[in-house]
Amino acid sequence: MFDRSKRGEHALLIQPHVGRLEDDVLEEFTDLARSAGASIAATLTARIDRPNPSILIGSGKLDEVKAAADATGADLILVNHALSPGQERNLERFLERRVIDRTGLILDIFAQRARSHEGKLQVELAQLRHMSTRLIRGWTHLERQRGGSIGLRGPGETQLETDRRLLQKRVEQLQKKLEKVEVQRTQMRRARLRSELPRVALVGYTNAGKSTLFNALTGAEAYAADQLFATLDPTVRRIALPGGSVVLADTVGFVRDLPHDLVAAFRSTLSEAREADFLLHLVDAADPHREERIAQVDEVLTAIGAGDLPQLLVFNKIDRIDGAEVRHDGQDGIPDNARRERVWISARDNVGLPLLQAVLGKRLGLQHVSGELRLPPSAGRLRSRLHQLEVVRDEATDEDGWLLQVEIPIAEAEKLAAGEGGEPIRAMLPEKLPFAGRSHRQTVHASARQGRGRQAAT
Repeated sequence: MFDRSKRGEHALLIQPHVGRLEDDVLEEFTDLARSAGASIAATLTARIDRPNPSILIGSGKLDEVKAAADATGADLILVNHALSPGQERNLERFLERRVIDRTGLILDIFAQRARSHEGKLQVELAQLRHMSTRLIRGWTHLERQRGGSIGLRGPGETQLETDRRLLQKRVEQLQKKLEKVEVQRTQMRRARLRSELPRVALVGYTNAGKSTLFNALTGAEAYAADQLFATLDPTVRRIALPGGSVVLADTVGFVRDLPHDLVAAFRSTLSEAREADFLLHLVDAADPHREERIAQVDEVLTAIGAGDLPQLLVFNKIDRIDGAEVRHDGQDGIPDNARRERVWISARDNVGLPLLQAVLGKRLGLQHVSGELRLPPSAGRLRSRLHQLEVVRDEATDEDGWLLQVEIPIAEAEKLAAGEGGEPIRAMLPEKLPFAGRSHRQTVHASARQGRGRQAAT
C-alpha cells in the first residue's frame, strides 16, 4: 500500500454515467464536494455501460484520471458512485491518492455538520457501518497470524480481527445510546400528541430554504446557510396560525441516492416527517430542475413511510425569479389532487408568509369557537386566563360581571372547559366535537350566555 496522504482538499471529480449525462447531476456532485470543503481541481466524466468489477471505470479512463491528477496536483479523488471496498482499494493503489465514493463524501459532510449529541452519535454509527467493510485496507501487512514456531507464537487473532471486534462493540454501544435518545424523543412526541396540537414537518430537497423558513415562522435561530445539509438535527417549535397553534418541525434535507446507512442512522430525524399530520414540502422555485427535485423528495418520503401524508407545496426563493410574485395556486378550493396546490413565497425576505400561514391554517382546518361569553364576578381567574391566551376581542363590564367577545382555539377551549370553573366555556362547545388537531376539521362558531342553553352554528 502507498503512504496515504493526510491532506486531501484539492479534489479531482469523476462522474460515472450510463447513457446521457444530465447537467444537474454533475452540478449537485460539485456542490457536495464544495460543501465538504474541497477545492475542485478538475472534473472528468466516465461512461460505464459495463462497469469494471475491479475499478468501476475502464482502464483507458483510469489512465486519463491519473494523468489529470498529476497535471492538476489533485491529492483526492471523488467518485459520484458507490464503490465496493475492492474497487476503492484498487483505485487508490493505481492512482496513489485517496479515493472517496459518494457515500463517504456525504458521511464526511454529515460529520462536519452534526452539532447535537444525538446527531454526532448518528453520524458515527453510519461511519462505522461504512468503515466495517473497508478495514482490510489499512492492515494488509498484519493479515497472517503469528505462531507455529518457538518465539513466533503471538495473540490468537490478527490486528484486523481485533479491529473488527472493537468496531462491532462500538457499534453496539452507539445503538444502545441512540435507543435511549429515541425513547426520550418518543416521550416528547407523546406529550405533543396529548396537547392535541397538529404536527407539521418541513421537508424538501437540501438547500431549498427550510431552516430559513423555520426561523421566519417561529422566530427561532436555527442554523441556516446556502449549503447542502446545513441542518442535520431536528428542531421543533410551536407556532400560531389563524384559528389555533401547531407544532412545526425542521428536518434534514433530502438528496438523490441518500446512503442507506444514513437513512437508518437518522431515523429519529426522519421520523419527524413520518409521524407528522401534514407536510410543508419546500421547493427552490429558482431551481430549473425543481420538478425532478419534487419527485426525488417524494421517493424518500415513500421510502420512510410518509408518502401518503397530505402536503402543501411551498415554492420558496421567488426573489431569485424576475417578475415572480406571491400567489396561491388552487385557492378556489382544494383540487382532487391536493398536491397541486402551491404557495409562492420568499422566506429570506419574509414575503408571502401571512398567505402561507392562512393557507396552512385552512388546509389543517383549525377549529375555534367564537361568540359572546358572560362571566360572573366569581370567574375572575377564568377571565384572566382568557386574556393571557389573547383570545378576548372585546369586553364590557356591568353589575352582573363581564361580557366578553372571544375567539378560542378548540384545543384551548377544551382545556378551559375541563378545568375548575370551566362551566361558561363548556356552554360554548357543540354537543359533538370532532377530534381536534387533525385535518378535515370545520370551524365552529358558538354563542353562549350563562344560564341559557347552548347555541352552535357552523
